[in-house]
Amino acid sequence: MQDDTQGRVWLITGCSSGFGRELALAAVAAGDRVMATARRPETLADLAERDRITTTALDVTDPASIDAAVQATLAAHGRIDVLVNNAGSLVLGAVEEVTMAELRQQMEVVFFGAAAVAKAVVPLMREQGSGTIVQMSSLGGQKTYPGFGAYHAAKWALEGMSETLATELAPLGVRVLIVEPGAFRTEFNNNKYVTAQTAAYQDTAGATRRFTHELSGAEPNDPAKGAAAILTVLNSDRPPLRLLLGDDAVDGLREHHEALLTEVAAWEETSRSTAVA
Repeated sequence: MQDDTQGRVWLITGCSSGFGRELALAAVAAGDRVMATARRPETLADLAERDRITTTALDVTDPASIDAAVQATLAAHGRIDVLVNNAGSLVLGAVEEVTMAELRQQMEVVFFGAAAVAKAVVPLMREQGSGTIVQMSSLGGQKTYPGFGAYHAAKWALEGMSETLATELAPLGVRVLIVEPGAFRTEFNNNKYVTAQTAAYQDTAGATRRFTHELSGAEPNDPAKGAAAILTVLNSDRPPLRLLLGDDAVDGLREHHEALLTEVAAWEETSRSTAVA
């Protein structure tokens, strides 16, 4: 059982900035302990100076690095109660513009990296009979935009695996939370990788390129408030499987689902015409 006098133990990937950093700070403010990680651990120097935070390197594309970070967490804190898969990247470009190497790299970080970290921690939580895996997805894990094809592919894969994992782990006392933020004021947009451009896509993927450039620094959501919302859900007795964050996420997903239902209704007769006579 968890030692409530010490609080929960968190292992968080991608803590150099944004949600990872804010979640680390929110967790220790709530009395928990955190292993904050990043691919370049020198970016965590200020976090390492805080009480209840330890730091280590974790590259989600390197299995040895994942195992070392998990073992370092156990050595420092004895258990893992909350895993946050936050490390990520963004490849921006039309599907035709994205090379196969760029697509594979996007999948490697966002999907395979998160899968590898989760698989390293699941056995520990299963043996404890408790724990929560927080998968940082996106509104783009359900709704698509031109120019984000590689990113959507990785996030949709992550959501499919995570929803399945939730059904497998629920009887064992382990929860999964898929977080779907809208646009938050972090460095994520500034750190995106932009592909070569093709003139044919100036009005589609090109428009997304221009919009994301203009949005940088003007995103409508505060990551500290997003982190607080995640803690509220984790403290709930009946948390949702998915947590949208931001007006833009709620409105965007509602619009998307309404359009899907309208299309289902319009083509329902054809869809139901396949039964064996």
